[in-house]
Amino acid sequence: MARITIDGTPKTFGTKLEIDPNNWDLKHGRVQGKSAQALSINKKLDNIRGRIDKIYEDMLKHEGFATAQKVKLSFLGVGVMDDAILKVFNDQNEDFKKLVEKEERSQSTYNKYITVYNHLTTFIKERYHRDDMAFRELTADFIREFDFYLRYDLQSSHNTVWVYTMPVLSLVELAIKKGLIRDNPFQDYEINMEETDRGYILKEDVEKLMMCVPPHPRYELVKDLFIFSCFTGLAYADIKKLTRNNIQSFFDGHQWIISRRKKSDIASNVRLMEIPKRIIEKYQGTTRNEFIFPVPTNATCNTHIGKLVEKAEIVTEQKVTFHTARHTFGTMFLTEGVPLESLSKMMGHKNISTTQIYAKITSQKISKDMDLVTPKFKAMEEAFMMAI
Repeated sequence: MARITIDGTPKTFGTKLEIDPNNWDLKHGRVQGKSAQALSINKKLDNIRGRIDKIYEDMLKHEGFATAQKVKLSFLGVGVMDDAILKVFNDQNEDFKKLVEKEERSQSTYNKYITVYNHLTTFIKERYHRDDMAFRELTADFIREFDFYLRYDLQSSHNTVWVYTMPVLSLVELAIKKGLIRDNPFQDYEINMEETDRGYILKEDVEKLMMCVPPHPRYELVKDLFIFSCFTGLAYADIKKLTRNNIQSFFDGHQWIISRRKKSDIASNVRLMEIPKRIIEKYQGTTRNEFIFPVPTNATCNTHIGKLVEKAEIVTEQKVTFHTARHTFGTMFLTEGVPLESLSKMMGHKNISTTQIYAKITSQKISKDMDLVTPKFKAMEEAFMMAI
């Protein structure tokens, strides 16, 4: 049991901590001894005291007064729901869900936010014994402890931790814009995405897949969509929302896909080559709405691609999914000499640094570059051979 006393008025609440009464130091309000249990409980008690002190100081600073009841309710997350992190997060998710229903944002991104919300809810309950926390209660320790929780309690990889902490950092920035807090308690926290090899298949593998007879007729659509992605760079969500209005004759007289990426709302303009043009023609009139392709679920596409890759005897280090086609577009066209700047525009990347990842993962590109430069040293090599 904890007691808060302000101006002679006490208020109590349960700490959910249990100890042997014989080990309690009444004078200092701590557990006696240096056992692991004593040290652990004393640390939690220090944390409770620190948070109560901060709530009290913040109330004096922002509201001009504080009462034991207000401090208690704030500590317990009662009566401060309008400016609490989980409340705001849930409201944001509800708004995002409406955009998903309008097909303006992706279901997968919404699912990610729900996952982060659930992890954050569990973290606050387990670490702070609370149902929610006001933004003004957040400290630098909060985000570091959440990072630790994701990394070690949930065994998340570094990049997953990055994905899960970004929405939390954004919530704090939103709270500042709304005037809920003045300063960013997480300003010293830094985390960056680590570069990883992006799975792709070679140009020869794309040819194998094109020539492959699907093991079942229902796989043919997925095969065509995968190849379409290999030659346009469009991701699953962007192919799914592709309509006739996106296919336009452009300044050069060629047909282009003029669209914006569903994931980022960045423009992605790609000139159509013959292969994707033929695929569009093949499925003309097969849908009852404005969309070009009758796209199956992403899970179905991934399952069928696995079967097709096996049938085509394509060997890769990484598992091939539908998204592999987008990475294949990046590496294949970079290898064939398309400049990074052009590739970045076609793929709808926000920054060219994202596109530069493809330049790092294709040995074929390095080999082709060396083929171009080697003849320039031929005279030097001949002179050297004569000298030795």
